[in-house]
Amino acid sequence: MSKVVLEGVEKVYSNGFKAVHGIDLSIKNGEFMVFVGPSGCAKSTTLRMVAGLEEISGGTITIGEKVVNNIPPKDRGIAMVFQNYALYPHMSVYDNMAFSLKMKKKPKREIEKKVREAAKILDIESLLDRKPKQLSGGQRQRVAVGRAIVRDPEVFLFDEPLSNLDAKLRVHMRVQLSQLHKKLKTTMIYVTHDQVEAMTMGDRICVMNLGRIMQVDTPLNLYHYPANKFVAGFIGSPAMNLIEGELIKNNANIAVKIGGMVLNLPIKKGEKVKKHVGKKIWLGIRPEYIGIQKDDMKAAVNGTIDVLEHMGNETFIYFSAEDLQINARINSLDSKDLMVGKKHDFFINMESCHIFDYDSEENISL
Repeated sequence: MSKVVLEGVEKVYSNGFKAVHGIDLSIKNGEFMVFVGPSGCAKSTTLRMVAGLEEISGGTITIGEKVVNNIPPKDRGIAMVFQNYALYPHMSVYDNMAFSLKMKKKPKREIEKKVREAAKILDIESLLDRKPKQLSGGQRQRVAVGRAIVRDPEVFLFDEPLSNLDAKLRVHMRVQLSQLHKKLKTTMIYVTHDQVEAMTMGDRICVMNLGRIMQVDTPLNLYHYPANKFVAGFIGSPAMNLIEGELIKNNANIAVKIGGMVLNLPIKKGEKVKKHVGKKIWLGIRPEYIGIQKDDMKAAVNGTIDVLEHMGNETFIYFSAEDLQINARINSLDSKDLMVGKKHDFFINMESCHIFDYDSEENISL
């Protein structure tokens, strides 16, 4: 296994479009790093530059102790798993997995050993004689992973490998890939647009947007301490409520003014943002920090319930207040008396809110 380091890496296409803007990232030995972001954020482009499938326009990429800028993909010590599996349809599972080893003219006994070891890890030993058309989507993806394992790479690269699977199978494969990482202890870089995949699989997550890194951190730190408005809105499902407002002085308190509503900040949070009083800001509050139980320590908002989504163990409430639609998430047992179209008091835990600068969108309340 090897560390991977990107320093000032850029990608500029021949038409002048700059897809990647000088990113710096250090991925540790044996780490499971996830690149996540919306379509077009350059996460797959960055992965392909690490793989050598995309030429870099500036900066350096190091795998282990070796700068690989001018080294072809086959000599970089990487193995890549694609979204579309890329299996040879006329070959058996065994031959698909053994193909790269045969091309390197490895001894038959070594090939046999490596293929069967990989098949055992992935629980596909009984499939080795089948052709890809005889396999399910999940089985094909495991074969593609097995083909990568037999190469014994320094780094595994996964480019949205679960996108073609149904929801239930995606969950199953997420677990399998996480278990595989624990067994192999090899450095893995995984690209996805699905933030749930990112949160459940990554040791750390690199959140990208428009060819730039927005934040790199553990899943829980990204969730609880987003560095900026983009990360706050992208990580978490349902998404964080992000509401335009103004910081004001309200007697002895620092408060957020939203239309006719004034929401006092806790003393410590107020101290952190007091130099921004009088400026426009974004108030961020996650749905689980908005409840219907009265609490004198929380800010109260009166709103009209627009939609109730009963999810089983919890209920999502969309309500309108001050011409804004706000989302709350509560225990389903507490929602049985709520009705669409009715007004209700909602209580916001301002201890857990975030304040983002209106222009830079940086989190100024951390």
